[in-house]
Amino acid sequence: MKVAFATQDQQRVDAHFGWAPHLAVYDVTPEGYAFVQDFAFGDGLDEDGDEDKLTPKLAAIADCAIVYVAAIGGSAAARVVASRIHPVKVTQPEPILDILDKLQNVLRGTPPPWLRKALMKGQERSFDFEDDAEVKR
Repeated sequence: MKVAFATQDQQRVDAHFGWAPHLAVYDVTPEGYAFVQDFAFGDGLDEDGDEDKLTPKLAAIADCAIVYVAAIGGSAAARVVASRIHPVKVTQPEPILDILDKLQNVLRGTPPPWLRKALMKGQERSFDFEDDAEVKR
């Protein structure tokens, strides 16, 4: 699963999604993680209300299941969720490698429902109703 991190220094999650100069993308599995790509964004990031700045960011992380951010505006969060990407807000700057270690450990165990759903990104959903208990009338 690919995971993106909004970052100023490419080391920590320390940036607001819309204003992030970098989105670092990693591929994470229960066995490990690997750096995939850093997407750098230039001028005009600090303009409030400029929804166009979100378009290239959403395109850059389109195949990611999760994006970690220091903050995210309401309209940006709605667009991220509509792209089937789960935004995760960190309460204080946190090293990307620490988050990757924690995420890898969670993947080895029993991931919470929101993470299981994120893991399904890009996969066809199948429904097996035979295992469901019959509803009693």
